[in-house]
Amino acid sequence: MLNKRTTEVYALGQHISMSAHKARRVIDQIRGRSYEETLMILELMPYRACYPIFKLVYSAAANASFNMGSNEVNLVISKAEVNEGTIVKRLKPRARGRSFAIQKPTCHITIVMKDISLDEYTDTDSITWSQKPKSKKKHTTTPYYDMYSNGGTWDKK
Repeated sequence: MLNKRTTEVYALGQHISMSAHKARRVIDQIRGRSYEETLMILELMPYRACYPIFKLVYSAAANASFNMGSNEVNLVISKAEVNEGTIVKRLKPRARGRSFAIQKPTCHITIVMKDISLDEYTDTDSITWSQKPKSKKKHTTTPYYDMYSNGGTWDKK
């Protein structure tokens, strides 16, 4: 049995005051990209969600360099997800002594980075049923039939 070396680190931001839909718009652009490319994209995008995501990506890279000793050049965002958080409820005063409920959504953002220079060790002794050779199927070809050569069926009376 071989030991599996962890090559992933993550950073988690909770209770960020913005809707999950607005944060997902930015997260979808950076998923699967390298660390340096992600920082450039986040600096140039005009959305408000870019700054907290930028801080989380930077924090995940700092965790990778401190915990695993990896270089920032080898880091890739392997997983990035946004979940809905709690909704902060406030009351806004309105006319004639009434109040109006204001709902302020929050979200939780998780950034997982992977070091592509480190290899993961796996056990190659076991073969699963999906890796067995498949039986060859008989391949038949259908004959070519041109329905326009005889004038078509609509020309006949």
